[in-house]
Amino acid sequence: MHKRLLYIMLILLFACGQKKLDFSGATPLKAKDFLSVFPIINNTFFAADSNFLKLSDSTRIGLKAITQFIPDSVIANLVGKEKNPAFYPVGKIVKEKETYLLLNIIEKHRKLMALIVVDTKSNKCLASKRLIEDDLQDEYVHTITVNKEPTFLLAQEKMGKDNIAQFTRIGWVYSSGIGFMIVVNDSNESPSKSNIINPIDTLPRKNRYSGDYAEDKRNFISLRDGKNANSYAFFIHFEKNEGTCIGELKGELKMKDLTNGQYRFNTDPCVIDFKFEGNQISLKEQGTCGNHRGIKCFFDDQFTRKKESKSNKRK
Repeated sequence: MHKRLLYIMLILLFACGQKKLDFSGATPLKAKDFLSVFPIINNTFFAADSNFLKLSDSTRIGLKAITQFIPDSVIANLVGKEKNPAFYPVGKIVKEKETYLLLNIIEKHRKLMALIVVDTKSNKCLASKRLIEDDLQDEYVHTITVNKEPTFLLAQEKMGKDNIAQFTRIGWVYSSGIGFMIVVNDSNESPSKSNIINPIDTLPRKNRYSGDYAEDKRNFISLRDGKNANSYAFFIHFEKNEGTCIGELKGELKMKDLTNGQYRFNTDPCVIDFKFEGNQISLKEQGTCGNHRGIKCFFDDQFTRKKESKSNKRK
């Protein structure tokens, strides 16, 4: 009886001696403690835009906590100018060289699941990518499937005419030194009908070059006001070779002088030069941008500025 009582007291003392981890960011976290809150994903992972929020752990990670391990620039690329996003761990896939962290991000007007890739040994952030969002209101069901490789298969599907499902599936893998690469591109939709969502469309457009530049509805670049007069948020989408080769990139370009700017991001091997002449913008790919486009097409384009509507001018 005395031995059992002593055993119970030792367990209670041990439990009391363990401090609950603080994920608010008020106190420093160790990398192993930060990673421990992500449960290991051993089997194929699946989520849809209708249920991905239910798949995360209840532990809330504050912005100050996550930026102890993930650079501000990476977080800003995921959440934009959101001041107080909340992060919830979904799971992790641990490989010899990289560890893949899935997490849900809750913002004021948007919710999404994102991927962050870190070096397994050093815990250094290598790359990030948005995976799935809620409330896109585009008639599609959006899903993400992750296998053991891992390959991240993003799919959208809706019921078309004659009850025939229309779908587009794009599979991504992360390659060391290169970044994300497309390894699956499967669709039965006409490129002219598939949906394109401009994620920066509602941002202000008061700076000198802010606006939309386009060849047509499937080939364009949008520029919006950045942090100051010398930086711009941009979104590029193009489709070449009759829509079989697609490129898309969202980022920030910084002006080097009055007419030349450049996109260069510390975790992305892709580098793109921008040149402004009159009402035109030219793009020239300089780095390795294969993680943002198909193998047989490049970010080498020229677009003409579109006239703005009165409603856009007031933004």
